[in-house]
Parts: sequence; structure tokens; C-alpha cells
Amino acid sequence: MRIKPDQLAASLQKGLKSVYFLSGDEPLQLGEMADAIRRTARLAGYTNREILTADTGFEWHQLAYTADTLSLFADKKIIDLRLPTGTPGTEGAKALIAYCERLSDDTLLLITAGKIASASLKSKWLETLDKHGVVIQVWPLAGNELQLWLQQRLQQRGLEADNSGLRLLASRIEGNLLAAAQEIEKLYVLYGTGKLTLEQITEVVADSSRYDVFKLIDSVLAANANRMVKILSGLRAEGVAEPIVLWALAREARTLSKIKRGLALGQNKEQLFRDQQIWENRKALVNNALTRLSEHDLNQALVLGATADRQIKGQQSGDCWETLFTLCLQLAGLKTLRL
Repeated sequence: MRIKPDQLAASLQKGLKSVYFLSGDEPLQLGEMADAIRRTARLAGYTNREILTADTGFEWHQLAYTADTLSLFADKKIIDLRLPTGTPGTEGAKALIAYCERLSDDTLLLITAGKIASASLKSKWLETLDKHGVVIQVWPLAGNELQLWLQQRLQQRGLEADNSGLRLLASRIEGNLLAAAQEIEKLYVLYGTGKLTLEQITEVVADSSRYDVFKLIDSVLAANANRMVKILSGLRAEGVAEPIVLWALAREARTLSKIKRGLALGQNKEQLFRDQQIWENRKALVNNALTRLSEHDLNQALVLGATADRQIKGQQSGDCWETLFTLCLQLAGLKTLRL
């Protein structure tokens, strides 16, 4: 059974499942969900816990051995299995399928994993876990979802903020929920319970935004000028190498150009998306960009990319960051915008 992170509490109230699989790249949400499952399991008598980490050299027969080993101190136990890479590999897949074929009411398997590849979503091992237990994927929060999460987190501490305060808090900690939790704790310690003013949030909360080139690409495809400028400035301030930013932008321009040419030749859009690894959560962004940009626009973007490349290598005069900014504008269809 696949559920969303905010549905876990209701699911636990209905009763524990034998297997839980949690995956994603947001450590705070993963950690708190795992804590909630372990806490509910302890109340249900699962007082023994064994931790297995499936890193390099891990022998998967340990999973079956741990499940079959009786505890001297408790009848029920939790097997806490960690998958740092997000995938169990061939041997691990076989071991997980075999485990699910002989589930025990006295053992709960909790698996926490990194972000899993799209190819794994339809794998036999994951479908088996889905059939016998609960599968939850964690996605980074943004927009209204992030503001709602912040509002709920503030309420847990007896704090309240209006929409302006929530937007400011979201802009300061965007993409970093660990920092968000810490900043809310700081606000609680300084001001206690009650309604926070915009000035209080501005004064206390540090700018803890976590920038990366993939968020830059999404902002460019969305033609979100303010966010694009903020992320590009953040990447430069954090010392991210120019070639990395150029690589991400040029790759996106080439991908859009390939899809554009394929569509002009009458090829199926869904097949083109699959070929270029455009998955469901990015289809809307890519569709909007394809509608907005012409083949000429994309060719111009590639020309700007070549200029930035020469500037980075010292083969042409000019500031490569200014050229990268112009490249972002070109791909966003905001060619008239100026700083």
C-alpha cells in the first residue's frame, strides 16, 4: 500500500503493518516517520530492535538470520534495515522477496532508504513490499505544501504566523527542513507561544536556503524570474563551480531541442519524454517550456552556452556569470528582463 507522508499517522492508528519502506532525500521527514513507526511498535510490544545497514560488503543472509533469531528479552522485535543507496541490488531484492513470503506477526521490518531511482518503482522487490506492507516516498516540499508544513510545525510549538511571515520563513529555509525545525525552535525559545510578527521572523531566522543546479533548472523552466535570480546568486555566493551550472543549463537546452525536433517529425511526446528521462513530476514544467520556446530560442541558448564555456576557460573576455544569467533568461523566455 502506497501512502503519502501526511497519511502515516492515520495509518498507524488503524494498526501496524509487517513491513514499512520509507525512501527519499529529505532526512527530517524520513527520520520523523521512522520514529513514529518505532514509537507505535514499542507501544504494541515490539521492545527489541536490531539495526542492519546494507552498505558495501553487507551479506543479505543476515536479514533472514536476524528474523529467525529469537530474543532472550522480548517476543516481538523491529528489524531496522538501512539502504543508503536506495536500492538493495540483485541479492538484496531476492532477500526482501523471500522475507515477505514468510512474514511473522512477531517481527516488524522497517526499511529506510535514500531516494530510489525511477526504474525501481516498478521492480518486483518494491511491488512485493507494496503488496505486504506500506511504501512511502518523501519528496522535497515547495510552494503551498512547504508553507502548510511550516504552519503545522509552528502550531506544534504554540506559534502562529500570518501569510507574509510564512512566505518569509519559507524563502529563508526553502529545501532544508532540518534548518526550518531549528529556526522554529529558536523562535519558540526567544518569544514563547503566540503570534509572531514579520519583524521577529526577519530578525531571527537565518537564510538557510539549500541551492542546487536542479532547482535552478526548475525555476528556469517555470520562468520564475525572482527565484531564478535568487538561486543563481546563491550558487555563485556558495562557490559552486561555473562549469557545473553551465553543464546543467546546456543539458536542459539540448534535451528540449531534441524533444522539439522529435515533435516536429511527428514522434510521440510520451515516448520522447521517456527517451529523455522526463518523469511525471517534471512533465508540466517541460511542457510549458516547449510551448514557450522555439527551435531558434533553443539554438540561441546553445550559442550562449558555448560563449560561457569559452569565458570559463579564459578563451574569451567577459563575465561568465553574466552570460549564465543571460542563458537562464533565454531558456525562461524572459529575454527582455534586465538586472
